[in-house]
Amino acid sequence: MPAEIIEVKTQDQLDACIQIRQAVFVQEQNVPAELEVDEYDRLDAHSMHVLLMMDGQYIATGRIKLIDEFTAKMQRVAVLAAYRGGGNGRSLMLGLEQLARLHGVESCILDAQCHAEGFYQSMGYLTTSDEPFYDAGILHVRMQKKL
Repeated sequence: MPAEIIEVKTQDQLDACIQIRQAVFVQEQNVPAELEVDEYDRLDAHSMHVLLMMDGQYIATGRIKLIDEFTAKMQRVAVLAAYRGGGNGRSLMLGLEQLARLHGVESCILDAQCHAEGFYQSMGYLTTSDEPFYDAGILHVRMQKKL
């Protein structure tokens, strides 16, 4: 059964997003827990969240933070370890981009972990930062894509 993108509408769904992010960022990558959840992790925030569901399980998540009327920042993109490498990250990003387009977004930026830069380039994102930078102790690059 193919994976399904779900736009988060309930607190239970939002909690599932945070659980996936905790597993990926806090437990795997040692990001401090206090940095992982912020003011955009509420149902009434100026952001949108998605879940990727496969066989009745939530396996990935991502967040869209609206920068202005036409620009969004893709954030907190996380796929559980057991589901990486099979196209689920691509499915998640396509779902995030589709949702962004539905809300009038014309351009997306993201801060990619350096090891994932090639993945995002394969999805049409261009690196715009001159040098890598640290975010939560992990090297990142800024990337952008016109939708």
